[in-house]
Amino acid sequence: MLKKRLIAVLILRDGQVVQSVRFKHPNVIHYDAVHAMEAFNKWAVDEIVILNVSLESASREQFVEIIERISKHCFVPLAAGGWIDNDEYAQKLLRSGADKLVVNTAMNDDPELVTRLALRYGQQCIVASIDVKRDAAGTPKIAVDRGRRIIDFTPEAWARKAVELGAGEILFNSIDHDGARKGYDLESIQTICNVVSVPVIAFGGVFTWNHLVDGINAGASAVAVANQFHYTEQSTRKAKTFLANANILVRKQGQSLASSKN
Repeated sequence: MLKKRLIAVLILRDGQVVQSVRFKHPNVIHYDAVHAMEAFNKWAVDEIVILNVSLESASREQFVEIIERISKHCFVPLAAGGWIDNDEYAQKLLRSGADKLVVNTAMNDDPELVTRLALRYGQQCIVASIDVKRDAAGTPKIAVDRGRRIIDFTPEAWARKAVELGAGEILFNSIDHDGARKGYDLESIQTICNVVSVPVIAFGGVFTWNHLVDGINAGASAVAVANQFHYTEQSTRKAKTFLANANILVRKQGQSLASSKN
């Protein structure tokens, strides 16, 4: 049986690590992303995801520089996303040390780009970021462009499309659950897991470590945390220990991934 992964997520706005609450970013948590990354026990988390949520495309070059700095101190797989809208920028991120590319808006605005990247770098390199927001009737809708645009797709249809375009993994987030401390959107996660064969990462809403167990039980192959990891001492160690005690098969602290950097 495959071991479940624990993933730390850094949300960056204008180069600073910020708290995310329903895709708003009211508080700066760390002014230096490298220090934030080092705060995660690198031997407890299995991967790190870094997302650039800056509203201006001019932030891209600064983000590349940050990825390059972080990658020198990071010894687990590193995924980077935000403003990936052309082949050249994707290549820059990979050359700067990213192992995976996280795509979101491109799946809607330039789906051929996603397919080209998957063909060039391999399906395992492409992570489809799927953001869901429920309407007034409670129906889940797909959001792109940092949650600012709603498109006419159901989560399951959008997940299928992501895989068809070449994504080898899905990072699921709920705008309504983001920073709300009520756990993952389990219904949507289960729905997506039931229609795709690629790994699904549950993200958005963790407050207690039991929420991680809920995400795994909903079908996720990995569970991701952003805000809560910053506010709990030795948080990644505690989360990994809680999962193990709940009989979730996880990598031991200090055990490296086969795909980890040398």
